Amino acid sequence: MFGQRLRHIRRARGLTLTELGERVGRAPSALSLLENGRREPKLSLIEALASALSVSPDELVRRQPPSRRAQLEVAFAEAQRDPVLADLGLPALRVGAKVPTDVLEHLVALQDELRRQRLKPTATPEEARAANAELRVMMSARGNYFADIEAAAADALAPVGYTGGALSQGMLLAVVNHHGFSVRYVQDLPRSARSVTDLRNRRIYLRQESLGMHTPRAVLLQTLGHFVLGHSVPADFGEFLRQRVEANYFAAAVLVPEEAAASFLRSAKQARDLAVEDLRDVFSVSYEMAAHRFTNLATHHLGVPCHFVKNDEGGIIYKAYENDGVVFPADPTGAIEGQRMCRSWSGRQVFAAADPFSPYFQYSDTPSGTYLCTALVDPGRERGFAVTLGVRYEDSRWFRGRDTTVRMKSFCPAPECCQRPPAALATRWEGMAWPSARAHSHILLALPSGSFPGVDETDVFEFLDRHAAS
Repeated sequence: MFGQRLRHIRRARGLTLTELGERVGRAPSALSLLENGRREPKLSLIEALASALSVSPDELVRRQPPSRRAQLEVAFAEAQRDPVLADLGLPALRVGAKVPTDVLEHLVALQDELRRQRLKPTATPEEARAANAELRVMMSARGNYFADIEAAAADALAPVGYTGGALSQGMLLAVVNHHGFSVRYVQDLPRSARSVTDLRNRRIYLRQESLGMHTPRAVLLQTLGHFVLGHSVPADFGEFLRQRVEANYFAAAVLVPEEAAASFLRSAKQARDLAVEDLRDVFSVSYEMAAHRFTNLATHHLGVPCHFVKNDEGGIIYKAYENDGVVFPADPTGAIEGQRMCRSWSGRQVFAAADPFSPYFQYSDTPSGTYLCTALVDPGRERGFAVTLGVRYEDSRWFRGRDTTVRMKSFCPAPECCQRPPAALATRWEGMAWPSARAHSHILLALPSGSFPGVDETDVFEFLDRHAAS
């Protein structure tokens, strides 16, 4: 960009390279190398050139292109050096002054689209699910604790004077401003985006609304997290998923800071009164984020392995994590998302509770062990999702709700547990039911197998049973 600005200002002054060289004591060939971006100028030469051209040194070193033509020339040159396009083996082109600007616009637009197409993180459903399964294994192996992101969050909070408790709106904006961004709340944000960032003007646009875990505060910090953590355009779907996990982790680590949260949890453990809802209330975050944050800190700081599940009323799993040995239903790739959990698990039982929006406690006996599970329906804009946190029976002594008398047995993945309708029910309705399945739209969701993919036959048969009498 320096060379472009130097050429632009020199021509605007009506000077040749020879004339400018005489003023600064440099050969025209040396100045030509500067203008073509092949040599970096020293500070003393920048000052001499600025004086000779009657401009300030800042005017020469500004990053903004001096004209649209200059911007296009820089973009074209950078694209030719891009490995993604260099791999095509095309000969290098030199854009001279005689190349019309509209032709250059056309070439740069083609380069941008070609780069976008080659870097687009697309994947087949199978590839996406395999990438997600691989990411989940990595998270489980490290106890879902990312020390580098914890440090980045602590560094982000240090300049704003955070001392404890819920992060105020003023401190939140101070964190964002400290990183050179401003915030704009708008109503016409694209429906497919949670936020849009203008990198040229350093503005983050988002909608003032609450979407479960994705409150405006969380979305703002998730967006900032991409830049604080140095993310670049993802090269594949696996990297896209990893970046989302890291950005979400950063947001949670800022809203529920490690030092304050770990101290709070250690005190609660000592009192044998650990509860996700307390973490939610103290730091003023959603229940889902509090449960996520608990999984970040519980194993590392408390020595307590755990599991987390988010599912809908039909039992379809949208998110899951474990390092306590619980066995989730999974497809042949190892992916959990889109699978239907056992009817006996708390994430499904909570929907039938007298107050599903308050914590529901139960012990779950499974083939992999017994777990104390706390579930709660976190209402969303369209429908509620159950959020479950579970721990091994031997760790239940540290948790609120351990005195529950509710106990359920699960034999899944054995088909006789709940994957098949009860024999008597199936006998009455097998071949006599024709349900129309609701289409699923989750990014990683594959329709489960069956005659009518995605349909729970037991629910269908029970519905018919209830209405048959009338």
